Amino acid sequence: MSGGAPKEVFALLAPKFEQQTGNKVKFTYAVITELREKLGAGATVDVLVLPTPVLDSLAKDGKVRADSRAIFGTVGISVVVKEGAPRPDISSKEKFRDAMLAARSVVHATPGKTPSGTHMGKVMEQLGIADAMAKKVIFKPALDGGAQLVATGQAEIGIYPASEVAGVKGLTVVGPLPADINLEIVYGAAATTDSTAPNATSAFVKFMAASENRPVRKESGFKPPTNLNAD
Repeated sequence: MSGGAPKEVFALLAPKFEQQTGNKVKFTYAVITELREKLGAGATVDVLVLPTPVLDSLAKDGKVRADSRAIFGTVGISVVVKEGAPRPDISSKEKFRDAMLAARSVVHATPGKTPSGTHMGKVMEQLGIADAMAKKVIFKPALDGGAQLVATGQAEIGIYPASEVAGVKGLTVVGPLPADINLEIVYGAAATTDSTAPNATSAFVKFMAASENRPVRKESGFKPPTNLNAD
């Protein structure tokens, strides 16, 4: 069970893992709040792939094995437009603010539902444009079709974790948010304490976090982890 950020990584690496080990992997993707609700309702899974603060919280609650935790990498937030559309200037915080005010419509994840959505809500407040943006912001996670709204021209600008828009057809990645308003989300994985296949689960986590697969993670929008225990 995973948040949306690593979806592209899994699409590329899961077939290789299955071929090498003979194990079959079934993925369930949802926004972070929905995943926590599913777990609270008793959903049984073998591996959780989430931002590391969420994993750490689940480890304290006895839901995941802390000794199985591995870091995949960090992912920042990027701005996207429809392929062929003009690219807004987002080279500074001030330029980004101007681009937001000039945009016809903007889509990003729902504040309170995902780390990126919550962050963007705070950024709009920080820039003093929350009221001005209220009527033209669409709240829709990339996982639920938000990126497609940009690709089809229904929204002018999208703002999502880089890994959630990497390789999406019909999009142009303008670039990352300016460093002083960006968010670096550290993603990792851990085996659950009630996994019915602990050996296969541990093998999956190690495989996905392995150094040999770092180029695939990077291609999919993840920066190499800085944690010394990442691999």
